[in-house]
Amino acid sequence: MTDQAPAPSPDDKPTRDPLAWFASGRGGAAALAVSVVALGLAAAPYVTGGDFGGKVRAYLLANPQVMTEVQAAFETRAETVRVDTINAAVAANAALMAPDARDPAFGPADAKVTVVEFFDYQCPGCKAVSEDYLALMRAHPDVRFVFKEWPILDRGDSTTSNYAARAALAAHRQGKYLTVHQALMAERSLTPEAVDRILAANGVALDQAAAVIRDTGTDRLLADIHTTGATLGLIGTPTFLINGKTTATINPQEVAAAIEAAKRG
Repeated sequence: MTDQAPAPSPDDKPTRDPLAWFASGRGGAAALAVSVVALGLAAAPYVTGGDFGGKVRAYLLANPQVMTEVQAAFETRAETVRVDTINAAVAANAALMAPDARDPAFGPADAKVTVVEFFDYQCPGCKAVSEDYLALMRAHPDVRFVFKEWPILDRGDSTTSNYAARAALAAHRQGKYLTVHQALMAERSLTPEAVDRILAANGVALDQAAAVIRDTGTDRLLADIHTTGATLGLIGTPTFLINGKTTATINPQEVAAAIEAAKRG
């Protein structure tokens, strides 16, 4: 079953910069850059003799922007490796990305371009780009958009991500996937109770939904998606794949550019 795709709107354009969600994570790369320089300073006397370490230290103090350049180079290299690794894994496991009728999907089944998103309803990045992603769907009615429910953010005894994914799939059975999906993404304090409230507010029959949430078929679908994510080496949400190629960032403008490139190619 495929829900109805949203109607195209000429005013829908990605505007926000979702990369700000990840600014807090840059410290790890900075720490690595400092460690690399520190290692170089420690080894310098054995390689060059003299006060090479002192000279390097003085240079870095006079030119602190070098540390930023090192950090940026490291991040760029890491992203390149990540993208290449995922793309190679997709190419080697093409069957895992074959159309699956169990996944919510929008757009023509025979579309030239297919966009697949792996996501979690508790993921800040997923929430940040959800409205812009909907705008991309409206802007590209000739593209197939596939939603892979990948609940990976539950910790400890929490089951919220898993429950939300199951609830969304239950809404899909009733032809209400997209409205429920967007409402779950918009909910800042997601809990199982909030999920139930969202289902009811969007006209989902709760008794029927409960049966899908507990169904073994739902278990198998989520298990298959977890297997796919692990096999492809996906490391976080959201991850976008456009005709089997992932993007270096989650920026909707980059996703849009990849879509256009796939259309031309």
